[in-house]
Amino acid sequence: MPTKPSHSGNDEVHSALQLAAAGRRLAEEAARLLPLAAAGNERALRLEAMINEVPDYLYFKDRDSRFVVANRAITEDNRREGLESLEGRTDFDMHPEAVARGFYETEQEIMRTGVPMIDMEEQIRDCRGNMKWMLTSKLPIRGEDGTVIGIVGIARDITERKRSESLHVGQARLLKMIALGEPLTEVFTALILMIEAHIPGVFGSILLLAADGRHIVNGAAPNLDPAYSRLIDGVEIGPCVGSCGTAMWRGEPVIVSDIQTDPLWEGIRECVVPYGYRACWSAPIRSYQGKVLGSFALYSCTPGEPSAECRKLVGMATHIAGIAIERKQAEDHIQFIAHHDVLTGLPNRAMLDERVASAIEAADDAGGTMTLAFLDLDNFKLVNDSLGHHAGDELLRIVAARMQRCLLAADSVVRLGGDEFVVLLADAGEGQPPVEARLKAVRDAVAAPVEIEGRSFQVTCSMGVAAYPAHGRNATELMARADAAMYRAKEIGRDAVQVFCAEMATRAHEKLERQEELRQALAREEFVLHYQPQMDLGTGRIFAAEALVRWLHPERGLLSPGEFIPLAEETGLIGPIGDWTLRAACRQNRAWQAAGLSPIVVSVNVSARQFQEKDWVERVAAALAESGLEACYLELELTESLIMQDVQQAVETMHRLERLGVHLAIDDFGTGYSSLSSLKRFPVGRLKIDRSFVMDLPGDPDDAAIARAIVSLAHTLQLRVIAEGVESREQLEFLREAGCDEIQGYYLSRPVEPRALEALLRIPSL
Repeated sequence: MPTKPSHSGNDEVHSALQLAAAGRRLAEEAARLLPLAAAGNERALRLEAMINEVPDYLYFKDRDSRFVVANRAITEDNRREGLESLEGRTDFDMHPEAVARGFYETEQEIMRTGVPMIDMEEQIRDCRGNMKWMLTSKLPIRGEDGTVIGIVGIARDITERKRSESLHVGQARLLKMIALGEPLTEVFTALILMIEAHIPGVFGSILLLAADGRHIVNGAAPNLDPAYSRLIDGVEIGPCVGSCGTAMWRGEPVIVSDIQTDPLWEGIRECVVPYGYRACWSAPIRSYQGKVLGSFALYSCTPGEPSAECRKLVGMATHIAGIAIERKQAEDHIQFIAHHDVLTGLPNRAMLDERVASAIEAADDAGGTMTLAFLDLDNFKLVNDSLGHHAGDELLRIVAARMQRCLLAADSVVRLGGDEFVVLLADAGEGQPPVEARLKAVRDAVAAPVEIEGRSFQVTCSMGVAAYPAHGRNATELMARADAAMYRAKEIGRDAVQVFCAEMATRAHEKLERQEELRQALAREEFVLHYQPQMDLGTGRIFAAEALVRWLHPERGLLSPGEFIPLAEETGLIGPIGDWTLRAACRQNRAWQAAGLSPIVVSVNVSARQFQEKDWVERVAAALAESGLEACYLELELTESLIMQDVQQAVETMHRLERLGVHLAIDDFGTGYSSLSSLKRFPVGRLKIDRSFVMDLPGDPDDAAIARAIVSLAHTLQLRVIAEGVESREQLEFLREAGCDEIQGYYLSRPVEPRALEALLRIPSL
């Protein structure tokens, strides 16, 4: 049937009218001269020859839509011999009733109104049964008196263009399906049907390569016999496994023109012969990086090879199928990592509530209970510090896999982050190990020796247990109570398991109250700084002081750091408290200088949380700028364990601080795990001997040897050494004799308020 005329623009209409007008003149001339051709009129014969060379349809019809003039293109496509075979005939003599009726009504409308119809798209079936699309323009022809005496028509075969347009539309639809995340089976089916529509007599199939990279998995084959598809599902690919199995194995197209004789089908020929398929042309589907993902194949019931057009369409199909598969794999990966821990593959925190809710629902349905265990590895930080983060990651992977092997199908293990895990245990069914036995199996699996990077070691775990419904009705309550029980297990010595009890709830409540108090203390500025002087043993002059934070509690009085710093580290408030300490120490030191005192260096301890912040160096610079203190009068004390968490990053941060002009010191030296190769990379000026090596001097020969070794090492590296915790004259004299440069401790002074330190600073020397 004719489609609605196209009016894409005045220029196109004008061009079409010009073409049609030329055709009209040609048709009119032909209508006048062709009858003379039979009489041998030379001009008429030349005109007939000319219009017969035109590849497009060219014709003239009278008022009754009967052919008067028609060129060879029309007569040949309709298997007619010459013009006379069409003369006087209508479309009803050549086309089905419905098609002919559409042509006739359009032409009669043109002749009635005198309005041409330009660029109509008409679909016809020629006498060979082939469907064709024609782009047709029909214009009225008027006689000398101006009345319409017929129409002239020009039609061009646009079948290939329509096929190309159909492919483009189909591809756009497929890409839209892929973008919208429609199921792969639906995308594959639409792709196969599109190819089959353009290549009559073939049956498409898409097969996927299984995750193991060895076996075939059905993707889609809408018109292939389902029984055959089931037979090849799960077959192992190889060098002689039909067209598809071989194409995936080789990673290249495989063309089999006759399945019954081709050796590639020898091993599986009996699978396909009963279904009548004789040829199979397969090409591998690849990822963007070239990895084989599956195959696209076309089957034919007639032996033979694919045409050039068929090969081109198969290439297009494999490309689109590859995009669809990779899109689905990426979507599945994103979905997986959103709900699973990338390192261990376990469900992550985002999945915890869902897993707990499912476990509670199952317990309710069975009229039973559910157990939640909060598990934390003991001394995991030691592994990271001594062997590095790669070893720590490997340990976590091993432990996670071991725990999973200990559990039943209904149980779950979730990684919260770091070295924290949650184990969910369902009620044991008949013949299954009880909860207690499974918890013991988990603890034993964690504690089994682990070998990483050629070293064998063991870690244990602390475990807190809460049960539903006795200890909580939802994930939040159960987690809080299992967490409290786990902390109790750590408090009593680690490598232990504790079940939640009411006393723990009270302790947890008190802990929450202390946390809130600490937050309020920060907001109300209840913290103060005391300063412990540091003396140069060579000059006897106080040259520096360490700033030590205290909490002036409104009810409990002055609290030492040991009473609130661990809580601050646990709650994350150590960062804000450390920033306050830094700013307050800088302001105080600048105030001393403004009061006329000789400049000294103030040392400030840095927490791991502060040091790891990306903007830490900028915050130090801001504190100096805010107070007006020169950078050379500020020293930052870093612990060995803090630096060794990420040596490369630590060295970079230390160099940035050094460029500010700030001094750096390593606190508690000898208690951490730094190596000499790392120590020489640190841009530090001082090492501080930990008080644990000073307290038994000079009587303890081991401590004496350690102290002398640290001093010797530091001086070799051109570093100064300060000993903290010096409380007696004997300790001072030993350290002086050992070459120690500076001391700090009760022998010199306890930590004192700013005014008391100011008084000490006014003493020339001690």
